[in-house]
Amino acid sequence: MSALARSSYDILVPSDQDVILAQESSRTLALYMGKNDLVSVTLEDGSKLVLPNSLMRFMLDVLVQVSQGNSVTMTPIHAELTTQQAADYLNVSRPYLVDELLEKGAIPFRKVGTRRRVLFQDVLTYKQQIDQARLDTLDAMVAHDQSYDFEG
Repeated sequence: MSALARSSYDILVPSDQDVILAQESSRTLALYMGKNDLVSVTLEDGSKLVLPNSLMRFMLDVLVQVSQGNSVTMTPIHAELTTQQAADYLNVSRPYLVDELLEKGAIPFRKVGTRRRVLFQDVLTYKQQIDQARLDTLDAMVAHDQSYDFEG
């Protein structure tokens, strides 16, 4: 794949050529997913890479996003985020993040001077917890509705 253009925020922005190559590559890679624990990739110069299937799954996810023309960014799990970055990730306002999640203890943070910093791992853990709580509530609602045994 050609080099992806980088914006000032270090987000990968795919070119039209990148989108086409990602579409072709994702279709090819999808054929090999799950067949083996390891995947061997031969590069143009003849050298080989042997990668775990889990990494290939990640690569396929990136290729699918690029093939749809989406920008891609990667955040290390141990990265510290600003409150705006954390709010953006959770799709909430920054004031809500600070007042309702950080100050009330739902997500741990530390202060650097007057600024709050949040570990990406903590934001991810919070998101997984609220997503699971939503699924549990939905399951309970479905079970409740099914207990009435409606016949349509």
